[in-house]
Amino acid sequence: MTSAHSDQQSKTNSTIFKRLKAGELLRKDDPEYPDFAEVVSRTIHLCMEMNATATGIDQVREKLSVIVGYPIDPSTTIFPPFHTNFGIHIQLGKNVFINHACSFLDIGGIIIEDHVQIGPRVNLTSENHPIDPLDRQTLIPSPVVIKRNAWIGAGATILPGVTIGENAIVAAGAVVNRDVPENTIVAGVPAKIIKTL
Repeated sequence: MTSAHSDQQSKTNSTIFKRLKAGELLRKDDPEYPDFAEVVSRTIHLCMEMNATATGIDQVREKLSVIVGYPIDPSTTIFPPFHTNFGIHIQLGKNVFINHACSFLDIGGIIIEDHVQIGPRVNLTSENHPIDPLDRQTLIPSPVVIKRNAWIGAGATILPGVTIGENAIVAAGAVVNRDVPENTIVAGVPAKIIKTL
């Protein structure tokens, strides 16, 4: 393990990251906010570098492994460009396929289980803000979970706190604001069940 990786690992063990994973709100006056901001800055830089310099699937996987902090399984494929704002709260299973131009906002956590397929331009967002205008800068983390063998169609958006069930299909362009049961197909804005598999 390199000393840079070791430094990063100790920072990501900071209390603020545990609190975010537990769903605690984050405000800019939090004493540990600089640790959070440092990870965001690092991730944005590494993401830009990955998208600009990776010359093949293996290189994308290697560079994204640095961003997420663990070795991504060789069976998983990510097509660039790929965008994330945090990186360290992404968990990718085996045999996952992520198509071009996806955006993962993972501060609240994104878990993608084995054999998931994600189409181009899909947005997964695990963070929200209060509706109160006086508290709008506060961050509310809430994880997105995509269960085994699910398929997310092109241009779909999965909102914070949503779980996509095993074998489920999210149609292209859908906006998913509630859990999707296993073995169902959802479509529309907001997404509704249109078929059971």
